[in-house]
Amino acid sequence: MRDLFELNLRHLDALSVIDRAGSMSAAAEQVNLSQPALAQAVAKIEEWLGERLFERQPKGMVPTAAGRILIMRIDRALHYLRQGVRLVRRAARLSPIAHIEQRITMSQVRALIAVEGTSSYAVAAKSTGLSQPAVHRAVRDLQELLDHALFVRVGRAVRPTEVASRLVRFARLMLSELRAGLDDIDTLGAGQGGHIRLGALAAARAMYLSELLGDFAAAHPGASVQVIEAPYGELLNDLRQGDIDLFIGALRDIPPARDIVQESLFDDYPVIVGGASHPLRNKTSLSLDDLLSAPWVIPSRGVPMRANWERMFTNHGAEPPRLRIESGSVLITRGLLLKGDWLTLMSRDQFLFERIAGALIEIGAPGAVLRRHIGLTRRMDWHPTSLQAAFVELAHRLAEKRHQKIP
Repeated sequence: MRDLFELNLRHLDALSVIDRAGSMSAAAEQVNLSQPALAQAVAKIEEWLGERLFERQPKGMVPTAAGRILIMRIDRALHYLRQGVRLVRRAARLSPIAHIEQRITMSQVRALIAVEGTSSYAVAAKSTGLSQPAVHRAVRDLQELLDHALFVRVGRAVRPTEVASRLVRFARLMLSELRAGLDDIDTLGAGQGGHIRLGALAAARAMYLSELLGDFAAAHPGASVQVIEAPYGELLNDLRQGDIDLFIGALRDIPPARDIVQESLFDDYPVIVGGASHPLRNKTSLSLDDLLSAPWVIPSRGVPMRANWERMFTNHGAEPPRLRIESGSVLITRGLLLKGDWLTLMSRDQFLFERIAGALIEIGAPGAVLRRHIGLTRRMDWHPTSLQAAFVELAHRLAEKRHQKIP
């Protein structure tokens, strides 16, 4: 597997300059490298990629298909890096640094991300495979270049400053763009390869997501999908810093960040679920008293399911009962339902196998009051690879196909 940190930011910038300048000699002047050194840098990147990036033609250096893909991603990646540095300099009330991409090294970026993520130089050194002095030196050199403190020591730990955490976000976005470039290059020719990092919330309808992943794998046998299951807040953070490409789950009525976009797939109508021996199992119609007196396990506030559960009571003029257990974990919730007289709200797909096995049953179906919008969440400035675009298109197509089947 290719390691992005082996790349040289100055040399990547030079590829973009060659494209704009149209010749190696004109570009060499702009990036302050000799023409032989620049040619060697290009050859090294081509060898690392296993792809030719430029063709020599009478009109000058012309990028190949792989070259055009990589240069577009380099431009986006370096734009993120410049944005991050600009934030740091602005916080220190300092003027911008020209051509910062020619002065920051990948070693500095790696050390910054590692120390910010671990709050320890020792742990950062272990996770990166660098020596501790090398990590110290990389962070120190970066701080001197930016003329702003990135970390402060608190006891035996190091704490990132606010600007350091913001800079890390843009550094991660830079790496995400470079990864996307490699993925798109890998899909050239036979169209095989590529990778998608997909976040998934519990509300993503287990059967829908399984069908989506199965259909996608069949259509793209050379591609791989990494599914990351986590709470909404974690997925949102990972999305905004480029660690995942998109996630699927219940949409928020008001997007929690201005830099994300929500795309609706379908509506979901959860039902009331309990154990097979629940006292309410034989009731054909649940009363408000039945629902008020039952013990519930429901996610914490801020989750659409919680708001819908509360609305189920307030629409009938009643205060929701006190929750003794708040949990968004499907595993914990299932365990409670199987062991006692607890109730919860679930999509029918979420307990399909337990229902077939006779372990969990549907107690009631409140209907439209519990409706949730399920969809994709992505970054507003996300530029998907061809593989990622195909995944999104399939997600919408499959959702439309299943639309009539949703209760």
